[in-house]
Amino acid sequence: MGYVTSLFARKMVAAAGAGIDAADVLAGAGLDPDGPWDPKAMIPAGSYYDMLERIARSVDVTDLPVRVGASMRCDDYGALGLAFKAARDLRGSLSRVVRYARLWTDVVGYEMRPDPAGILFVVHRPGERRLGMRLSNEATLVSTISLARQVNPGPVTPLEVRVGHAAPRSIAAHEAWFGCPVRFDAGNDAILLSAGTLAQPNTLGDEGISRYLMAHLDAELSEIEGEARIVARARQAVAQALSEGAPKMADIARGLGLSARSFHRRLSDHGVTFQTLTEETRRDLAENLLRDERYSLAEIAFLTGFAEQSSFTRAFKRWLGATPASYRRERRGR
Repeated sequence: MGYVTSLFARKMVAAAGAGIDAADVLAGAGLDPDGPWDPKAMIPAGSYYDMLERIARSVDVTDLPVRVGASMRCDDYGALGLAFKAARDLRGSLSRVVRYARLWTDVVGYEMRPDPAGILFVVHRPGERRLGMRLSNEATLVSTISLARQVNPGPVTPLEVRVGHAAPRSIAAHEAWFGCPVRFDAGNDAILLSAGTLAQPNTLGDEGISRYLMAHLDAELSEIEGEARIVARARQAVAQALSEGAPKMADIARGLGLSARSFHRRLSDHGVTFQTLTEETRRDLAENLLRDERYSLAEIAFLTGFAEQSSFTRAFKRWLGATPASYRRERRGR
């Protein structure tokens, strides 16, 4: 399970309005309701999607992604937002998103792909198309155009917007925002822009400032990617140890060649606790094993570190709101 910036979560909660208990929803996603809006503070993508689905049970979320995406500002992204502004033209701005997106999420990748009509700015977010992911994808597409319109005198109007999942009950807000056709069930998530639009000079484009900012961002990216490797190795080590029961942090740290203190610090630098990492690893492993009919529920409980199947069932229901058996039946019927 990857991570996203907590900024997105806070924006979604703020836009949902009085129909939800904002403090309770943020706390449920592991965020301090009174904490700072820090884009570098990360939360698990699964927790983010869970939070969006919880909001959807209380309020109409049809146009929530449009309102949230439209509210995003370049300044929300720190040095990356400044680099987006300082690019010479929109092509340069979007190229920086492709290059540096890892600074605010490790679950989404971006691509600029040639198309007969221009260039497709493609959003890649692998995983199950659950409601939380669908809402997040829509907000990402909207925010891309919101940021582009802030830095460029425009007009910035796509030729077409493509969304990989089925349409909500109304797409009026989406089409009004983009000013172009929005095609759902399109097979991918992308914005089609003309070459002329991409070549439009930005208001504050400055090559000297760009070089300075990009050097700073390259340094940040190198640091984050180094920490991400630690997290990935830790997840692998936890997964391998689970059949012996819930692993201890000191044991995992020792296996990675680190002291417990150093391991704790490096996880904290990435916005992760050992408890959260272990819980998410168990959950992801359980979901994957339940898709494989060769494993019984008792075997899956053992492989995910539970001494008893009943304990596994309670934990799984807490994670996903369904028992392992019902989860497996639902996936079997798809």
